[in-house]
Amino acid sequence: MAEPCIRAEQAGHSYDGRRWQFRGLDLTISAGEIVAVLGPNGRGKSTLLRAVAGLIAPNAGRIAVAGAVGFVPQAFMPAFSYSAFEIVLMGRTRHIPLLRSPGRRDREIASACLAELGIAALAKRTFTSLSGGERQLVLIAQALVGETPILLLDEPAAALDLHHQDEVMALIRTICDDRQLAVLFTTHHPDHALAIADRVLLMGDDEGHRIGPTAETMTEAHLADLYKVPVRLLRFAAEGRELTAFAPVFRSQVLRSQVSRDEVLRDQASCGEVLCGGKPVSGDSHAK
Repeated sequence: MAEPCIRAEQAGHSYDGRRWQFRGLDLTISAGEIVAVLGPNGRGKSTLLRAVAGLIAPNAGRIAVAGAVGFVPQAFMPAFSYSAFEIVLMGRTRHIPLLRSPGRRDREIASACLAELGIAALAKRTFTSLSGGERQLVLIAQALVGETPILLLDEPAAALDLHHQDEVMALIRTICDDRQLAVLFTTHHPDHALAIADRVLLMGDDEGHRIGPTAETMTEAHLADLYKVPVRLLRFAAEGRELTAFAPVFRSQVLRSQVSRDEVLRDQASCGEVLCGGKPVSGDSHAK
């Protein structure tokens, strides 16, 4: 069996030495596998990705990677007006010798990656002029041109509309399968994990994390415990297939539904009589 591309053994990290972002984490990810990381804010999801990328060293345990890492951050805004092509070309940095400029091959690879992701038409546009979805695709292209066996993405579909969420999630699954990458991504949407992840890591308090196959690990009980909000698993048919999705039960929606129900009941009660000056209209069938 091939060695995992990512291996964490009893890994943990704390920024202040008192509160742990995560601790006692054992995780392996192999080529061609996608693992989604879910959890409340402040539970160490982004910290874990930074540790895997080598940007920080874990305080406890160890994290090892087999090869270079491509990292797509949660947010990125260049200091200058670079074109989309120039942003993608930056991903070739590790292949370019010190004090050298990108060569023809580097440019060809960048152009090919833009075409592969269907965004070749964006090449000459400034990065800052692009929509959120377009920027995300450019950043994924930047990570891919580095030709790394590992791809990390920090909330890759955050702030995107449903269409672009679908587009980005499908793209991640496709490039993972086609290039046999080991992929680790964070998300706040359980449905993203359902859509493309082979396994999930649910990061709770300190050592309170769960790891396992997506369908088995993402249960109503586990997600409700993770987010402290009731969650319901919905099953439905679409395009000839049986699919599943999760829906949170928000208290505000429950309260609004109760208010709406009470209003309907009051309206039904008031419609029992047709009033004129506060009295039923004689002979009116509705009054009867």
